[in-house]
Amino acid sequence: MAEVLLKVEGLKKHFPIYGGFFFKTVDFVRAVDGISFHINKGETFGLVGESGCGKTTVGRVILRLIEPTSGEIFFDNIDMAKLPQNELRRIRPKMQIVFQDPLSSLDPRMTIKKIVSEPLRVNKLARGKDLEKKVLTLLERVGLTKDHLNRFPHEFSGGQKQRIGIARALATDPEFIVLDEPTSSLDVSVQAQVLNLLKDLQRDLGISYLFISHDLSVVKHLSDRIAVMYAGKIVETCPSEKLFAEPKHPYTQALISAIPIPDPDYVANRIALTGEVPSPVKPPTGCRFHPRCAYAMPQCEKIEPELVDIGNEHIVACHLISTA
Repeated sequence: MAEVLLKVEGLKKHFPIYGGFFFKTVDFVRAVDGISFHINKGETFGLVGESGCGKTTVGRVILRLIEPTSGEIFFDNIDMAKLPQNELRRIRPKMQIVFQDPLSSLDPRMTIKKIVSEPLRVNKLARGKDLEKKVLTLLERVGLTKDHLNRFPHEFSGGQKQRIGIARALATDPEFIVLDEPTSSLDVSVQAQVLNLLKDLQRDLGISYLFISHDLSVVKHLSDRIAVMYAGKIVETCPSEKLFAEPKHPYTQALISAIPIPDPDYVANRIALTGEVPSPVKPPTGCRFHPRCAYAMPQCEKIEPELVDIGNEHIVACHLISTA
């Protein structure tokens, strides 16, 4: 049985909305509204969904870059949600992040040598010649060379910038990395190179990934298991191959049907969703997907479906499944 590295229980993040004469809290943006999942050691766990569903917020809350409203975050059996800042600093080197936009995540005033060495210096992991040697090793691991050490971020292509971001994330020898749409701003050919690099690093170093993306094809290529998120909730979790072969939730079925097929003769059976993505301030009652669901039943409007395990790690939150 696989060993669990990260376990999230009932995680919520509600951002306050201020208004009125006294600038008081008048409502909340329910970006993440009670989700639970786990990630095993050496596993890639994909998190997918439409823009605005709360994917990125999940990754940042797990790392405590944003403070959770409530819930539990266990990393190596340590409850991250309750750790004071001084103890959190001790755990942080084991948990890193690669951001979506490689340009904005790199300081334009710093050389690549300084960018990659900063985590080592801040955490007092290396200094002097040992620091320089470690930085060069990290750059070579991600496909860069000694010639790149004293250059600035603007001198690199998008793919090279993302490799620098990955090298920086690897500097502290982490056990877990949040990959926040790391290939969405890259050309398709460069995407493949970066994805293959991430797979090679995982094979060699045993790192666990939370891979956040809206691109299902990319997630399928990299992930062992995938969770589908809609309006702050997880609606389906399943091993990658099984999810694409047998999606159960109507929202998952619609997402998969929208994947482009590179064949001009292929006639796709698209599932067109009606309506708009619900507001995270006033989400629908019951199942949050019911206003756009072709199979909605009366109980879908009133009762929120619970996640049901239908076997083989396939978990679905849908009244169609629970009443079948």
